[in-house]
Amino acid sequence: MTYCLGIMTRFGLVMASDSRTNAGYDQVNVCQKMHTFVTPGERAFVLLASGSLSCTQSVITLLRRDYALGKGLAAAPTLYDAARVVGEQVRKVSDLDRPSLERDDYKFNVNLILGGQVKGEPHGLFLVYPQGNPLQASEDSPFLQVGETKYGRPILDRGIRYQHTTLEEASKYALLSLDSTMKSNVTVGPPIDLLIYAADELDVQRHRKFPENDPDLIKIRTRWQQALRQAVQRLPNIRLKAKGANGGAGGGKDETIQLVEGEDPAHAQVAQGDAARGGVNPKGETRMTNQ
Repeated sequence: MTYCLGIMTRFGLVMASDSRTNAGYDQVNVCQKMHTFVTPGERAFVLLASGSLSCTQSVITLLRRDYALGKGLAAAPTLYDAARVVGEQVRKVSDLDRPSLERDDYKFNVNLILGGQVKGEPHGLFLVYPQGNPLQASEDSPFLQVGETKYGRPILDRGIRYQHTTLEEASKYALLSLDSTMKSNVTVGPPIDLLIYAADELDVQRHRKFPENDPDLIKIRTRWQQALRQAVQRLPNIRLKAKGANGGAGGGKDETIQLVEGEDPAHAQVAQGDAARGGVNPKGETRMTNQ
């Protein structure tokens, strides 16, 4: 399995990918899934590949062959045209390999994220499907994912804002998204490739590979985990009450789960007594604390 991510803000792009490939539980390998096509000062493209490794390698090989000849991505006038070039090569590999794959019950599976910029055009981000058609990221949907996407998406939904998220912040979101996915799914694994492209740079100048025991990656992982637990502790407390503990007094609904904004001193003293009695006080209340 794979997880690749592209984030677009008005400041530029952040691209990230894992490096684990597997063909069963006993065959796990490392393979780079981030590929660059750069003519400094003229164009810069970053391609993230997910799916069948043999098929994605064929697509990359065909793209590089044409690029060296000044064709394909080397001649695309816009990023949209570049995405169409990638899609054409996906279709070419599909025509070559899909019949044989499906004859043996294998699915043709290639998904790619293309990010970059052509001189005189805005930077952008596209997803290219196995059928070769492209989908463009937008200000309202400023990130694209392929592969094992569900574990790393929530933090992106809550945090990424096209107009306000800086490249430095987007890079942290990308690392946390990748790390969250690795935490929950063993088929996604290090090293992590992280590339940061500033708008109008027209070159690739910031690329780093994070191995499994990279001290900076460990620092981000540990501090995020600590910050998450501290944030939960700062949420309103939950107080549990036994059903009917109030005897229906006042005719109101008998709430057995209550959210309370902190405890006053009287409640704090009762809570200490609750702990001594196993968490239930004489009124039938059970309290969940943040300790």
